[in-house]
Amino acid sequence: MSILSKLFTLLRGVATESGQKVVDANALTILDQEIRDTSTELNRAREELTKLMAQGKLAQQKMDARAGKIAEYGRYIEGALAKGDEALAREVAGRLAPLEAEQQTDQANLAQLERSIGTLKATIGKAETQLKGLRSQVDTVRATASVQRAQVAIAARSVGTGSKMGSALESLERIKQRQAETAARLEASEELQSQTGDADLERKLADAGLLQDGSSADTILARYKKPAQLDHQTVEVRQIEMPDRVPSNRS
Repeated sequence: MSILSKLFTLLRGVATESGQKVVDANALTILDQEIRDTSTELNRAREELTKLMAQGKLAQQKMDARAGKIAEYGRYIEGALAKGDEALAREVAGRLAPLEAEQQTDQANLAQLERSIGTLKATIGKAETQLKGLRSQVDTVRATASVQRAQVAIAARSVGTGSKMGSALESLERIKQRQAETAARLEASEELQSQTGDADLERKLADAGLLQDGSSADTILARYKKPAQLDHQTVEVRQIEMPDRVPSNRS
């Protein structure tokens, strides 16, 4: 029996916990519905207030009409007494008595109705203020919930951000490496084309006999002969410009 009792308690505890989780997960939905229910009840209270105010207005109109009748009977009584007709005055007073009793009863009822109307107005006003504040708080809670959901989503996505970021950086480095290799190949190609163009030009100049090989034996020998030739030519030019002077014989 004790085991069954504990199992029953466990089931009630699980049911309560599960129910609480459902309530917490749908707290805003439940709160919205509670606000709608409160608003509905508040509208009903306004309708009841309208009815009570209408009843008070009708009761006041009825009392005003009765007050006019009471005043009229009072004048009749005064007129009968002035003429000394007490019997007529008593008869009119008999008609006046129930009217005054009804007036007193209606006056008491109207006073109670007016107090109820005042209390209901105050209650409705307080409820409207509370409902307005509650709606404002719900809007704030809803906005906070939206922000928190976004934060949770961002946090969940950021779990794999490290690996994804590393993969992205690796991809970027590979792209940069390929671009660098392509740039190097283009530069080498341009350099090769330039060298190939110079070699072709040198070949053409050599074939035309316009390009001399500075490293051949003949070229080197000619380079050494050239200064000697220049010195010999210089001496000859000086001899031409300045002929030898023959001394004259004096007697």
